[in-house]
Amino acid sequence: MSDPATQEPTEDLTSGPFTVLYKAVKGNLQVLVNVRNNHKLLGRVKAYDRHMNLLMEDVKETWTETSKGGKGKKRGTVVNKDRYVSKMFLRGDSVILIVSNPASLVNTAAAEAS
Repeated sequence: MSDPATQEPTEDLTSGPFTVLYKAVKGNLQVLVNVRNNHKLLGRVKAYDRHMNLLMEDVKETWTETSKGGKGKKRGTVVNKDRYVSKMFLRGDSVILIVSNPASLVNTAAAEAS
């Protein structure tokens, strides 16, 4: 017989905080990821692990930059920037927040209803 104290705990990466990622992978849904450098990533998660490392596809990265003001100007102008990345590995220690894309959830529910 095996002693429960000596057994290694099995990890459940489908419940708790990982539910959003599990549903996104299984349903091929988009998620919005906020990362530490104040960038936002909107894309599809293909794989993840217990450290929140993410393998993503079709990612649109958006951020804002403030240009420095010239002579006599107190403030610079704020510019929204974005770029497209086809495949991306995102290290988990930079992840702050992961949110399901409500638009993709509505589209999925409408498709299931019909």
